[in-house]
Amino acid sequence: MMEIEQLLANNRFWSESLRARDPDFFARLARQQRPEFLWIGCSDSRVPANEVVGLMPGELFVHRNVANMVVATDMNFLSVLQYAVDVLRVRQIIVCGHYGCGGVRAALGHEELGLIDNWLRALKALYHQNLERFSGLAPEAQVNLLCELNVQRQVRNVCHTTIVQNAWKRGQPLVVHGWIYGLQDGLVKDLGATIEAPAQLDGSFLYE
Repeated sequence: MMEIEQLLANNRFWSESLRARDPDFFARLARQQRPEFLWIGCSDSRVPANEVVGLMPGELFVHRNVANMVVATDMNFLSVLQYAVDVLRVRQIIVCGHYGCGGVRAALGHEELGLIDNWLRALKALYHQNLERFSGLAPEAQVNLLCELNVQRQVRNVCHTTIVQNAWKRGQPLVVHGWIYGLQDGLVKDLGATIEAPAQLDGSFLYE
């Protein structure tokens, strides 16, 4: 087991390595953050947001939760989204799930896990709404299909917020993408779920 002291030693090595390459890096970073991207991802420890897309500290604003969910009553998420869009003025929002997601797998099962069951209930509903697509699939294929459907749904949920729609109304450039990460190969796949304008949404979710 890795001791906590090792993490502190790792941090010192990381800091010294960055400063060796760029002595002004942290001073420059401390003055202001100007990320162009908001990453909405899963809490899974195997999906390190910055490293997956090769970005340095300060280049990616990040929100993570179990199964990369966008929940309309989640004030934590909404606060991150509002700050990213209205204050940092990010231009791209990426919802990135991953294959083999434990939260998605739990949603497909019937074991009671505790508080998390309430968080994952929307995934059970998403599965039920698409039952015909799961027919005949092996268990792991079902998990991965629901991972993809979940990303596509959360992209739309991001766009259904007044935060994103108000940005579009004032002419702010903002695009929302849906990606999925493969644990087996470390590659990101674009699911073709990109939304960049209100016209791409169902009218029921639009605000005047």
